[in-house]
Amino acid sequence: MSETPQTLTPRLELLGITKAYPGVVANNNVSLKVMPGEIHALLGENGAGKSTLVKFIYGVQKADSGSMLWEGEEVRLANPNAARKLGVGMVFQHFSLFDAMTVEENISLGISPELTKGNLSVRIREISAQYGLPLDPDRYVHTLSVGERQRIEVVRCLLQDPTLLIMDEPTSVLTPQEVEELFKTLRRLSEEGVSILYISHRLEEIKTLCHTATIMRMGEVVAECTPENETARSMAEMMMGENLVSPERTDRQTDGSVRLEVKDLDAASTHQHGTDLRSVNLQVRAGEVLGVAGIAGNGQRELMEVLTGEVLVDRAESITIDGTPVGQLGPVQRRGIGVGVGLVPEERLGHGAVPDMSLWENGFLSAATRMELINNGFIQVGASSAFAEEVVEQFRVKTPGVTHPANSLSGGNLQKFIVGRELVQKPGVIVVLQPTWGVDAGSTASIRQALIDMATEGAAVLAISQDLEELFEISNRIAVICEGRMSDAQPAENVTVEEIGLLMAGVGPDGEKAHAD
Repeated sequence: MSETPQTLTPRLELLGITKAYPGVVANNNVSLKVMPGEIHALLGENGAGKSTLVKFIYGVQKADSGSMLWEGEEVRLANPNAARKLGVGMVFQHFSLFDAMTVEENISLGISPELTKGNLSVRIREISAQYGLPLDPDRYVHTLSVGERQRIEVVRCLLQDPTLLIMDEPTSVLTPQEVEELFKTLRRLSEEGVSILYISHRLEEIKTLCHTATIMRMGEVVAECTPENETARSMAEMMMGENLVSPERTDRQTDGSVRLEVKDLDAASTHQHGTDLRSVNLQVRAGEVLGVAGIAGNGQRELMEVLTGEVLVDRAESITIDGTPVGQLGPVQRRGIGVGVGLVPEERLGHGAVPDMSLWENGFLSAATRMELINNGFIQVGASSAFAEEVVEQFRVKTPGVTHPANSLSGGNLQKFIVGRELVQKPGVIVVLQPTWGVDAGSTASIRQALIDMATEGAAVLAISQDLEELFEISNRIAVICEGRMSDAQPAENVTVEEIGLLMAGVGPDGEKAHAD
């Protein structure tokens, strides 16, 4: 790691920032400094106040009190455009994109008018290639996976040549090889004097990359540290204010009966520029977690859609649950079969939850049948609310109450609710896509432990994730999906992160491109 560049004047300094919302103080007297060329981590659990703070820095919202200094001079940012002119660029965790527009159109909306002149398409291709984040400027956003959408935000930000770059969970959709390439770029920017405020729940990344860290808890700064002198556990415990309990599994071996099976499955993508599934085979046994790794856009969304029943397949027997062909059953029918099927999609807002509906209503949407929340066509409001409250309590979801809308929660807390909503129903088969994306260390550990416990109790768990640390921690076996094809699953203890990363990139054990047609 390069030495932190030192100077007398911070590039950014916050003094006593306070911001309150009804029922919660998001930031309470927060102060921090970011020096030129410094890669500065901002750490905290979901709901700790990180997002509120960086939205203030980016001009999205105003603080109730406190001040912001830019290179020693007090500034007041009226809006994000003012922040960009100052030199602040931000990659949000939740994307600000229009589905009906192309990549180029979305990028042009988020940058200054002078940057849109000339051949923007060529510059997008150049920047995306330079940073290892391939993008087609002509593609429509609605055809892109979550990972591909995140690339738009990163490229849009880098086009602005910022002097302070705020990055919120930027590596959640990258392979280990791509993460290392991104880190090379960030270190080069740091050496050139660019300041980087880096938010991530991947604490090993923080140790590797960041010069300093500010740690928040319950809206306040509780600690500062030098990450290379800490462990991931020690930083997690500073964030939580308590000891971190790591997920544990007693046995990685399982010989239970096959509960979920996919056999010779071919399925054309229903999305323009999507990835067709080709000859997919997999089995998940009772008591097992099967992990599926892959780079965003390689068929994960299509696999999830055929497993949920959102997209039906030609042959019912292509997908079986406890021996019952379900390939031509829709989502409600699959949830209603005897064993119950739990589903956690990739996109939290809009797919996993209806943004403007309350938590109890969102709980009802997936649990109505299995938890008997409907009687003679009437919604049982009391039982639905009690179910949602049970999810909130078991998964430590931070919310003022279950009557509050889904979009009032932080991303990580909403993810905990969506995962918990499924697990509390105790399905026999559960399929999860990116189960802990954007979730803090403590909540990540509890979600992973809950998935392991589900398997221990006899469920079949299929976990599709780009987080290899996660897959190695929870999986009995790991397979890789690449260009719509599935590799053979291998025992997790028999493969390395590097080997899985190469398979994710389409490179076989012999170094040749896999699945060449």
